[in-house]
Amino acid sequence: MIFTLYGDYISHYGNEIWIGSLIRLLEEFGHNEHSVRAAISRMGKQGWVTSKKKGNKSYYSLTKMGVARIEEASKRIFKLNPLQWDGKWRMLMYTIPEEKRNIRDELRQELVWSGFGMLLNSCWISPNNLEKEVNLLIEKYDIKSYVHFFVSDYKGPCENEKLVKTCWDIDEINSKYEEFITEYSKKFVVDKSKIMNEQMSDAECFVERTKLVHKYRKFLFIDPGLPEELLLDKWLGRHAATLFSDYYKTLAGPANRFFETIFEKDNEIDRKDSKYEVLNHPFMKNNNR
Repeated sequence: MIFTLYGDYISHYGNEIWIGSLIRLLEEFGHNEHSVRAAISRMGKQGWVTSKKKGNKSYYSLTKMGVARIEEASKRIFKLNPLQWDGKWRMLMYTIPEEKRNIRDELRQELVWSGFGMLLNSCWISPNNLEKEVNLLIEKYDIKSYVHFFVSDYKGPCENEKLVKTCWDIDEINSKYEEFITEYSKKFVVDKSKIMNEQMSDAECFVERTKLVHKYRKFLFIDPGLPEELLLDKWLGRHAATLFSDYYKTLAGPANRFFETIFEKDNEIDRKDSKYEVLNHPFMKNNNR
């Protein structure tokens, strides 16, 4: 949830927040001060955030690694249409020794998150241009001497679609999108009506928008973001993306107002400057607030 708040709000307001403001925001979801402080502490130990003191207040901001992760996630979350494919497959192979098993396990999780699929043990592939992400992983885990990375053509004997079904359960992913559409299309209609009739508070919009993003971002862990050419004919990811976009925009204005009342009061940020940054959000550029 803290990652969601950084990606959807805090990163657009200077990337830094007072711990008191963070606690206050997360109270809306039923989290208490102790749990928030414990969570942000863990994120600091894992290298995602860094802290500094201003007077007697502690402020937290994303590290370089945290910013890179948020930017990568945002690029994928707010993408409405599949990418165009250059016809190439990216292949990462590694032989990480047993004494570095913990690194190997973490690397597998990172590869799944980035959109790679396992073709064979220690051989992962993706049709997407992920050279930048691969280089960051090599640097992060210091595994340059254990990996090989290729950009190649697939010459058979099967079709590209066979590779997709070998590496990803594409039907299961589609069914998860169907569940999302079924649940959130109903919620969207109800909340849109409430907002139009002024029956939904800014705080409630903030909670629902954050929950929406938090739910939708989980697709990053199962959907590799395949290009159009490799998707099912009845791919529901497009419908889910459109629903997410429309619902998000409906909640955005009131949600931002609530966030600003908490954030700006405690952080003393110029309202004009913060608005300018939020208006550059992928889904806010054409959205009246």
